Amino acid sequence: MTHQLISHHTFHGLIAAVHTPMYADKRINFGIIETQYLTLAANKIKGAFVCGTTGECMSLTVAERLKTAEKWREVVKNDFKLIIHVGHNCIEDSKTIAAHSESVIAADAISVVGPSYFRPECINDLVLYCREIASAAPRTPFFYYHMPSINGLNFPMIEFIKIASKKIPTFVGLKYTDDDMMDFSQCLAFNGNGKNILFGRDEYLLYALTMGAKSAVGSTYNLAAPLYNQIMTAFESGDVAAAQKHQTAAILLVVTLKKYRLMEAQKAAMKAIGIDCGPCRLPLRSLTENEYQSLYADLRKIGFFSYCSKINQLSNVNSAL
Repeated sequence: MTHQLISHHTFHGLIAAVHTPMYADKRINFGIIETQYLTLAANKIKGAFVCGTTGECMSLTVAERLKTAEKWREVVKNDFKLIIHVGHNCIEDSKTIAAHSESVIAADAISVVGPSYFRPECINDLVLYCREIASAAPRTPFFYYHMPSINGLNFPMIEFIKIASKKIPTFVGLKYTDDDMMDFSQCLAFNGNGKNILFGRDEYLLYALTMGAKSAVGSTYNLAAPLYNQIMTAFESGDVAAAQKHQTAAILLVVTLKKYRLMEAQKAAMKAIGIDCGPCRLPLRSLTENEYQSLYADLRKIGFFSYCSKINQLSNVNSAL
């Protein structure tokens, strides 16, 4: 498959960082993936970020990650985007997943989070690391996944972009999951070079839009796509008050989920809307039944079920695609 490097506006809208569904015994439940896709598409999500942090990437074997990506490719239709996260602490495993993403999945893009063990000491080392992985998929657009809260690589991304633009032929931009809005703004300003900056903090989506962001990748988009689409629509129409109202609701949702451990609570909330993605793998600790019932009650209190993603739209998805 021949790829053309994507422009800034190719990724416009919301992309869900999807969960990896599991059975009670922690085996991957590949049969749920089609329902995940159909629900996202029916709720106007534009793509999936597969096997990233939300997908518990580092808790999966390479074989599991390859098969998960294959199942997503099998079920996805039309212009729904697939970004495959290929990051791994072992660079050879990253290259294996990257090559598979190009040759088997024909991914719209790949993305790499920097390693958390034997971390690069400077930006140049990080760029070299990314370049080697990107070389395993030489026709596939490459995003660096910036998430310093996970790996401690708190380099200024504006400097990374400047170097990577010259060193990595397939480099197209960032998945920016950090709170440094000044650095984020500088990265957006560099967009004269055609780079995509995909914002990754759901609770700050509106702030990113005001700075010029056109696309975002988030985990709570699985749960509350209508709410985040309302933020996007209100902002684009100039209704700032409505956008602020919806963003406040999104912040309250994130605060509520964090009360029960964010990653684990999101999988539990998926069950609450009717898509049982199962438990998390250790060291993440899934919610107990009592915690689940308490979370469910709290979600009702904040009005979550009035704006959550609706799986009853599945019957209409084929006409929407």
